[in-house]
This record gives sequence, structure tokens and C-alpha cells, in this order.
Amino acid sequence: MTREEKAKAIEVLTTQLAENSNIYLTDISGLDALSTTNLRRACFKAGIKLTVVKNTLLAKAMESSEREFGDLKTILKGNTSLMFSETGNAPAKVIKEFRKKSEKPVLKGAFIEEAVYIGDNLLDDLVSIKSRDEMIGEVIGLLQSPAKNVVSALKSGGGKLAGIIKTLSEREG
Repeated sequence: MTREEKAKAIEVLTTQLAENSNIYLTDISGLDALSTTNLRRACFKAGIKLTVVKNTLLAKAMESSEREFGDLKTILKGNTSLMFSETGNAPAKVIKEFRKKSEKPVLKGAFIEEAVYIGDNLLDDLVSIKSRDEMIGEVIGLLQSPAKNVVSALKSGGGKLAGIIKTLSEREG
């Protein structure tokens, strides 16, 4: 690889790091061709971009990035593949599902919404992370619940203040 090719590769990686807020670093070495194809297919179906990188180029891209990747640079040993996703827990779910049949991919680390996670032992924690959309849905559901109680109380209380208060107090108890 020439200097120009390396510089271009670093530039592309730096752009990918800047454009994605959910980045997983994995080790998929040792997978046979069929398993690799199946993993790529699973990633594609989940909206995950999977790419193999050179550690030295990734380290330089991290250094030139405006983001703080913390200790992720320390795990750049051996083979490294990147998984980019819109949803923070999607790659973790794919990895966990895939590992029902294989030892790989192994989670080396992840950068999710500015937080750094290092180690395969955190895979279950990353699976349980809620996406931004899931969190918004839960908050909206929680906010709608009291409003639904008031509307229901208005309907069942006959529109009179005493009836509304009685209905609401019965629901709390």
C-alpha cells in the first residue's frame, strides 16, 4: 500500500468515525467463507455496515478524529473489523445471535453515543441498551399514561368535580 493509498484509507476511516455514533470493534478472524458471508448477510439485514480494517490505519483515524475514543486505541491488536450502526444495540444483538453457532465475532470494544465499552464480557450489557427511539417511545408512553387517566376520569365521573376526584382516587389506591 502506497503512502497515498494509506492517507486515503485514513481519510475514509476518519469520515466513517465522524459520521457514525455507534461503532463496534470486533474480531471475526478464523471464520470460514460461509460463516463470513452469513455474518455479512445478518449485518446487512440489521442495517449494520461491516468492514475489515488495518489497526494502524484505524489508530491514525482515531487520532485525527475530533471524537475521544478513550482506551479503544489500546485494543487494536490482532484482526479488527468495524460495525457501524444507527442503533446502539443492533451490532450487539447480531453478535449474540451469531455466537449461538460460532465462537466469533468477539467483541473487542464499542463506542456508543460518546461512551466507550471495552471487552467481550460487556456484550449482554450492550444488547440491553435501549436505542434513542425506544427511549423516546417509553417516555411518551409514560407521559401519556397520566393524561389517559384524567380523560378516563372525566368520562366516568360524569363531568362533575366530585366524580372526577373520586374516580382518580380509586385508581391510585
